[in-house]
Amino acid sequence: MSLSEKIAGDLMAAMKAQNKGVLEALRAAKTAFILARSERGQDTVLTQDEEIKIIQKLVKQRKESAVIYREQNRPDLYEKEENEASVLEKYLPAKMSEADLVAALKDIIARLGAKAPSDMGKVMGVATKELAGKADGREISAKVKELLA
Repeated sequence: MSLSEKIAGDLMAAMKAQNKGVLEALRAAKTAFILARSERGQDTVLTQDEEIKIIQKLVKQRKESAVIYREQNRPDLYEKEENEASVLEKYLPAKMSEADLVAALKDIIARLGAKAPSDMGKVMGVATKELAGKADGREISAKVKELLA
């Protein structure tokens, strides 16, 4: 079952349960999937990686908005954005632990033969592709800098 099918099923369940918070988050995800498909053509099917990237983008937007609302002392909007982000995060793959991330990065560095900070670009290119959805780009970048230093 694809991510979009799972979200569509959960959307129906949220409608029946009249759960507004979940409903709004899932509608946003469904809309984003439809827009992504329509950009490429009518018969296009999104890959799982593309669907995950869309959900990650939506979660990031919600978290950034929540920070702004907290700074502006708007707890009602802050809570709404945080709730939507937490609903959408359930559809993302589990994040790697720090130890797993370091182990995966050491393996990539060894495969590429990277030894100096000047090799960071090569390592980041491979690491972001292999670890997409499993770790945040900032975390990957920080660990690669640390390991190559």
